[in-house]
Amino acid sequence: MKLQTFREMIAVALFAALVAPAQLAAEELSNRGHHRYSVVRLGSLGGTMGGASSINNRGWVSGSSNLPEDQTQHAVLWRHGQTLDLGTLGGPNSSVSWPNHNRRTVVGIAETSDLDPLGESWSCSAFFPNSTGHTCLGFVWERGVMRPLPTLGGNNGYAAGANNRGQVVGWAETDFRDPTCIAPQVLQFQAVLWGPRGQVQALPPLEGDLDSAATAINDRGQVVGISGTCYRAVGALSAKHAVLWERGQVIDIGNLGGIAWNTPAAINNRGDVAGFSDLPGDDADHPNFHAFFWTRRGGIQDLGTLPGDTRSLAFGLNERGQVVGESIGSTGRRAFIWQGGAMMTDLNALVPPGSPRLLYANDINDEGEIVGQAQDSSTGEFFAFVALPGCDEDDDN
Repeated sequence: MKLQTFREMIAVALFAALVAPAQLAAEELSNRGHHRYSVVRLGSLGGTMGGASSINNRGWVSGSSNLPEDQTQHAVLWRHGQTLDLGTLGGPNSSVSWPNHNRRTVVGIAETSDLDPLGESWSCSAFFPNSTGHTCLGFVWERGVMRPLPTLGGNNGYAAGANNRGQVVGWAETDFRDPTCIAPQVLQFQAVLWGPRGQVQALPPLEGDLDSAATAINDRGQVVGISGTCYRAVGALSAKHAVLWERGQVIDIGNLGGIAWNTPAAINNRGDVAGFSDLPGDDADHPNFHAFFWTRRGGIQDLGTLPGDTRSLAFGLNERGQVVGESIGSTGRRAFIWQGGAMMTDLNALVPPGSPRLLYANDINDEGEIVGQAQDSSTGEFFAFVALPGCDEDDDN
């Protein structure tokens, strides 16, 4: 998932001069023990904007790429050296925006040919170049075919995560006109678990909330997501609570002190969770989120930011407990990697000199291969990348 970058206050020169040596020392310390990475640029569909959101253990990479003129984008699968356009459900846009770890399928969102009868912009609009007014549905792509997923009676749906048991999770509209919605959103939405044989199960919000959304599922069937109010169907107060669904129960896993943007983004088969959560002093339209790592035993842990930055988000997590994401500050965005017992590390410090700037890392598989978005400094283009681990930094070679 990518959120709009928020403008940061620029620190005064005196403060920067005082903290710079300490920051450099901290970065050098945090880099120790990490692999070095080589960066591979993935192909595009002709536009100047693309990004990779998911990588499975077979090395399949999925994400999205703009078409020529950058007015629309399509979901993409990079596999066996090819860039495969997954198409849409009849409308202009489609995307894979969250990690979805499974061996055979790709899940995401796609616009249909129908215009939204209520004039909603729906959750999908935050992930497409332009809001087109078309309805949007979650999809499953397998063996060259994209099929839509049903809603809960409303017009729109969203598929975010999948597991190796053929289960898909996301959220979908009901037919209830939710009084907690802010225009143009009208209808309530709830988390959904779609089963491999066409089952559709709503996952309820916490008691007292009206809306929910599921973002990820592991092979044990544990699901994570958010619970809150309808708001605009994109983050903010829709994510009052970070939750875990298991054994028919919905559990609040806590937060970092804020009232909004409390969002799990990934869960591994051990039940560890990574995501982002606001700190105290936030409000719905002014987030101050930090990346977090949660375990049942240790609770929620603030991963902080890279030195000098003010915000961070965790997007991806593997079975080794490695977390990847994005750190944001006055100098822009930087991809990071984190592993227990170490500080957050700038992924740009672990690639060869002259490599493109890695803006965010959205997923990491069990081989330690990382995908996300980078920028070409010579052309300004934004493109999908995969970072391949090599030798350890402390090795002679």
